[in-house]
Amino acid sequence: MSDFNTTNFINPSTFILFGIPGLEEAHIWISIPFFIIYVIAILGNFTILFIVKREPSLHEPMYYFLSMLATTDLVLSTSLLPKTLSLFWFSSREIDFSACLTQLFFIHTFLAVESGIFVAMALDHYVAICDPLRHSTILTNSKVVHIGLAVVLRSCMLILPFPFLARQWPYCRTNIILHTYCEHMAVVKLACADIRVSSYYALFVLFLVTGLDVFFIGMSYTQILRAIFRLPTRDTRLKTFGTCSSHICAILAFYIPALFSFLTHRFGHNVALHFHVLMANVYLLVPPMLNPIIYRMKTRQIQDRVLRFFTQKKT
Repeated sequence: MSDFNTTNFINPSTFILFGIPGLEEAHIWISIPFFIIYVIAILGNFTILFIVKREPSLHEPMYYFLSMLATTDLVLSTSLLPKTLSLFWFSSREIDFSACLTQLFFIHTFLAVESGIFVAMALDHYVAICDPLRHSTILTNSKVVHIGLAVVLRSCMLILPFPFLARQWPYCRTNIILHTYCEHMAVVKLACADIRVSSYYALFVLFLVTGLDVFFIGMSYTQILRAIFRLPTRDTRLKTFGTCSSHICAILAFYIPALFSFLTHRFGHNVALHFHVLMANVYLLVPPMLNPIIYRMKTRQIQDRVLRFFTQKKT
């Protein structure tokens, strides 16, 4: 770390992304799975968007929400990976102060958007199973658009104070971020000021977004399970529950790594810093890769359309 600028300054023009502390020699090797994950995420999510756009039979709320999820995953992974890979491959550590705050905003905003989309998808499953006769009248195309806009607007409004608060702090110790990207708390901890406002607001947003979203998802699935258990036969119950399996798997792939990363960050003071940074990357990288795989494997309509598309190409 002595190679970097650690002299006193106020409001740096650039930050230095250190990478994964303690694993600098392994950056090239770590970049290989990161790059593979990124390629799979890009191909998988673009495939979802292409299939849904191409097939009129998929123009319904469930697949519109899935398209929103795919778009969110593309933005999220692209906000993170190109700069991280350039750091690993070319030692491109510098990032402009404004660019850093922009990356911070996009990453945290689209994490909140993804959480909100999972709530919207839970609502879709709830209406489809608990009130199927009114599904088409309750979740019209215009309602789906309004829900999507509300999710994006909520996320932008809640995350917008992050970069504004970070910009106002004086940075007079170091401009070295011990991370692979501009994570909110990793940035503001560099400030030589009382950052409790940023810290408390970050906790508020975490509990407001994640806490409420998990609560609403849990309430939806409580009602869904009650409706499923009232069905007459075991086969019918399993078939109905199977329609939710892809959504449940995607939720677990999103929230479990995020929760683990949060707990180790807040309470795992004896956990090595490189493990914190790796986990912070995993919970951003893995869901965009897994979501299209989960929905392709668990959703017969998408699986059939993908197979039909590639078999038509061969013929």
